[in-house]
Amino acid sequence: MSDKEKNLEIQQKENDVIIESGQLELKNNDDNVKIHLLSIIGEVEGHDVLPANSKTTKYEHVLPKLAQIEDDKEYKGVLLIINTVGGDVESGLAIAEMVASLSKPTVSLVLGGSHSIGIPLAVSTDYSFIVPSGTMVIHPVRMNGQFIGAPQTYEYFKLIQDRIVGFVTAHCKVKGEDFERMMLNKGIMTKDLGTILVGEEAVKEGIIDEIGGIDKAMRKLHELIEIQESERKK
Repeated sequence: MSDKEKNLEIQQKENDVIIESGQLELKNNDDNVKIHLLSIIGEVEGHDVLPANSKTTKYEHVLPKLAQIEDDKEYKGVLLIINTVGGDVESGLAIAEMVASLSKPTVSLVLGGSHSIGIPLAVSTDYSFIVPSGTMVIHPVRMNGQFIGAPQTYEYFKLIQDRIVGFVTAHCKVKGEDFERMMLNKGIMTKDLGTILVGEEAVKEGIIDEIGGIDKAMRKLHELIEIQESERKK
């Protein structure tokens, strides 16, 4: 097989990975470091399989990859690109916890929107960015389908909501009471509770670190990688 054919085969494999899971290795940079690009696109899919015409991020694809990144010394950092309407709470939190526990530097970038369970994902990294037009929708925990209208049901929902609030406040600058206030806000969404934050508003509330796009996100990630590598050499 010629070099050209080998390169084409490698490119095809990378394209297949992007199509299947929205993931990509970034390694042709000036610093010659291997970075993993992980995208959270559409709806976070949990144990229930969503319709084929839905854009989804499957947590069973993401979790093993994150474990591989942690185990592989060639990976130096993770760039998390987010444009999600939310999705399965348990699966979203599982991904967020995995990202937060990585020993490699991580940076997130919110493009379009990072709604609902997308908020824990956005703050799970070491540093976070949002584009000026990016949105974040904060609302109470919901569940589709029928459920028993008993006190235990309320307690179950409160438990899940407390877990989300606890994770978010542990990984960004927003206070718990402020985040819960935004969750239960009655004055913004006409038919629902919650708050919509756009770009700079998410930064002012202390949820996201900085306004910026892919250029700033990449520079920040390389900066964090350089700091970590320097500390290892001491």
